Amino acid sequence: MFPQQWTPPCGSQCTKKYAALTQIPWRVFCKKGCDADGDTWEECVEECNEICYKDPVFKDQQWSAFIDRSPGSEDYSKVCFQACVSGCGYKLGIPSETVDVIQPKRPPKPCIEKKPRPPSIPAESIPTAEEMACNSA
Repeated sequence: MFPQQWTPPCGSQCTKKYAALTQIPWRVFCKKGCDADGDTWEECVEECNEICYKDPVFKDQQWSAFIDRSPGSEDYSKVCFQACVSGCGYKLGIPSETVDVIQPKRPPKPCIEKKPRPPSIPAESIPTAEEMACNSA
């Protein structure tokens, strides 16, 4: 058995696409796309959605998604999704033009409401050092 035969063609394509040392995590997610259970393009893409994006662990607590998020921040999740979908494309023989335009099916982020800042304390109402020294116990 020769080394070329040790890895399936899909995994080899992921290794070529994400060859740099800094791209090792994306190579792993590409190979997860290769190994996805789905037999159709839609099933494989849906599995990539599940791998790369996590819903909040606690209901109504958006921050809790970071507890179980893979592989990290939302920007990393986007790159993870693209890498995983690349693996799906290699596995199922989907043209790269189709793979490159696919987007994750995620709901838009909720708008963050900015709370008004509390009014600042006027400088004349802040006690001076002398006033503070007189009040010490």
